Amino acid sequence: MSETSSISKATPSARYKHPEGYRLRRGRNWFFLGLTYASYYLCRYNLSPVAPELMRDLGFSRTQYGWINTGRDGAYAIGQMINGLFTDRIGGKLAMTIGAIGTIVLNLTFGLVAWSNFVWLLPILIFVRSADGYMQAFGAPGMIKINTAWFRRQERGAFAGIFGAMINIGAVVAGLFGRYIVAGMSIPLIFFTLTVPKMDWRYIFIIPPIIVAVIVLLMNLFVKNNPEEAGYEIVHDDEPKDDDPNEKVRLRDVFRKIASNKVVWIVAAAYFCTGFVRRAVESWWAVYLHEVWDAGKESGLYTAFVWGLPATATIGSMMSGYISDLFFRGRRAPVAAMLYMAQVGFTLAALMLCNSELATGALAVTLIIGISMMCNSTHSILGTAAAMDLGGRKMAGCSSGIIDSFQYYGAMLSGAGVGKLFDMFAHGSAATTQDADGMDPRIWFATMLPFGFFGASLMGYLWWRHRGVGSAGT
Repeated sequence: MSETSSISKATPSARYKHPEGYRLRRGRNWFFLGLTYASYYLCRYNLSPVAPELMRDLGFSRTQYGWINTGRDGAYAIGQMINGLFTDRIGGKLAMTIGAIGTIVLNLTFGLVAWSNFVWLLPILIFVRSADGYMQAFGAPGMIKINTAWFRRQERGAFAGIFGAMINIGAVVAGLFGRYIVAGMSIPLIFFTLTVPKMDWRYIFIIPPIIVAVIVLLMNLFVKNNPEEAGYEIVHDDEPKDDDPNEKVRLRDVFRKIASNKVVWIVAAAYFCTGFVRRAVESWWAVYLHEVWDAGKESGLYTAFVWGLPATATIGSMMSGYISDLFFRGRRAPVAAMLYMAQVGFTLAALMLCNSELATGALAVTLIIGISMMCNSTHSILGTAAAMDLGGRKMAGCSSGIIDSFQYYGAMLSGAGVGKLFDMFAHGSAATTQDADGMDPRIWFATMLPFGFFGASLMGYLWWRHRGVGSAGT
């Protein structure tokens, strides 16, 4: 089936009708692709929930635990730059399959090594987690490349938000695994109660890879790289109508074209700021609950984080995407600038609360979830929607690779860097714990502030500089 209607580049907002049956086929593609990327997150977010148990049983300090995260984020950043280029060459589906197989093997290895008595246990765990980070870096470029082909520019903001809803499923399930594996659970049935006993925390690196293996098989059965493989054609306003989606482009030509675009580097710099704050929350929230509020995995505060972080990230991603598409005609910078400023507001409030008599666990968690909601919204609108706009369907892998790599250069600082600060300035916290060696939450929030201001400045510049023009990615 082919698309016969056309649309002028001069009127990108004109009404466009997809071929019959296209949306249904795209939905199936989108669902299994989203499910696959969500399963990546099962193997990506499975360390933070068991951080207190890992540090306790393996005798690691906060700095040592932070190095595991920093190693992973550094390798992910490098992988994004390299794998983004390869993805444009080999196709999104193959790239995601390679990444899935790698993360399955390396998560199983991490869990088994953590059970061992190796003398060089910490360096081995850092190496394995870093290798896993590199393999996971096939996921985002692969996902973005496929969906750039299936979604037109005016649909990508909304897509980025809805897609964020699917990947946040992985974050929820990873948090629940952390709770149920360490604490166990009981499921009341009609005639009896099914009890799942407590397990060793290391099983959080054993069970998720099995789930990933099943899902990646389904992805290979149902996902197509582009509409043409499924018998459809759609018009992309920002690309020539006779463009061949299956044409192989040279890696150096892809890199030269993307790297010469100044907007790519400005968006990447803003994404650096998002990466620090996003990972600072993800890496340390369970440690924060344990050391500042003495809240374990059966507490209401832990449950609030497990559900609140991904739920608000989903809401923020969807709202920001729709606002970008509907009110700013596909522009990303105006919405991102406002999100960064809102993030600054939540961070300032959380910082001031540390020394306040009004401090409660519920209020503190609410503010942290607010910070997470804002930075996850910029994560969606810049790392997915803007990257798709800037790269187009032929170069979306390289575009997303460059931009997303900067997120994880920022994330590297939030691991060992923030952990070192916690160890240097550890003392009894301003909250409820009496632990004389507890993390100081003021350090946590203070490190986030400059990144919010800088991100807002960069996006504010693009908003002003490209006003009335609406260049791709701005």
